[in-house]
Amino acid sequence: MPDYSYQMIGITLHDDYVATVELQNGPFNFFDMQMISELGDAFHTLDEDKRCRAIVLCAEGKAFSAGANFGDGSNKNAPIAGVESEGNENESAFRQSSGRLYGEAVRLFQNKKPIVGAIEGPAIGGGLGLALVPDFRVSCKEAKFATNFSLLGIHPGFGLTYTLPALIGKQHAHKMFFVGHRIDGVEAKEIGLIDALVEKANVRQAAHALAAQIASAAPLAVVSIRETVRAGLADKVRAATQRELQEQEWLVETEDAHEGMQAVAERRPGQFKSA
Repeated sequence: MPDYSYQMIGITLHDDYVATVELQNGPFNFFDMQMISELGDAFHTLDEDKRCRAIVLCAEGKAFSAGANFGDGSNKNAPIAGVESEGNENESAFRQSSGRLYGEAVRLFQNKKPIVGAIEGPAIGGGLGLALVPDFRVSCKEAKFATNFSLLGIHPGFGLTYTLPALIGKQHAHKMFFVGHRIDGVEAKEIGLIDALVEKANVRQAAHALAAQIASAAPLAVVSIRETVRAGLADKVRAATQRELQEQEWLVETEDAHEGMQAVAERRPGQFKSA
C-alpha cells in the first residue's frame, strides 16, 4: 500500500473513491518547500492509487493559506507574504528559495486526477496561487482572497500571472493585482474565482459531494478529458513563474519592498516613495 505519511499534510481515503488532502500547518498554513514538495508527492502517489478518483484539497486552522514562508523552513511563523506576518521577513532567503519552490509548484499542475478545493478561510498571495491548483473551488462568504503583492512592493508569484487571468478574465485579475485588495466569497463567486458558495460549516461537505460526483464517472474517461482540457497548463505556469521570479528578484531589493513588508506586518498603509 502507498505510504501517505507526511509532516505538513494529511491524507484520508474514503470509500467513494475521494481522497482528502489537508494542509496541516495551521493556524495560517504558510507554505514552504517542504509543504509544496509533500503536496507534489501526495498528488503523484494518488494518481497511481486506484482507490482515488478525485481529490478534495482543504486546510486546518483559520486560513486556507496565508501565503509563503520563504525562510529555511525551520520557523513556520516567519512568512514573507502572508496576512499575519510578524515583521521578520528574510529577503535573502526569499531570493534563494523562491525559484526552487516555484519549480515544485509546477508539479502540482501536472497531476492527473481532478481536484476540488474546499476554501474555508483566507487564501492570500501565494496562498491564492495554491487555491488555483484545483479544478474547482467551493467556498463561503467569510473567506477572503487577495493578491497582495503590490502592497508588499513585490511581484506576484506561484504562476498567478497566468492562472488568475485565465480563470476570472484580465480585467478582474488586473484589478486584484494592481490594487492588492481583499475580496470576500460573495464577490469571488460573482467574478468566477469560486464555483460554489455555501455556508462555512458546509464547505468541506459540498466540496466532497462534488468530488464524489466526479469520482462516480468513468475514471479513465475523466482523466483523459482532463488531460485534453488542461493540455499545456503546467508549461504555461512554468513560463509564468520564470518571469515572476525574474521580477521578484530585483523588486525585493527595493525600498518599497522593505516598506511594504513592514507596513503589512504592522497592519498599516504603506508609505511608498519610489516612482
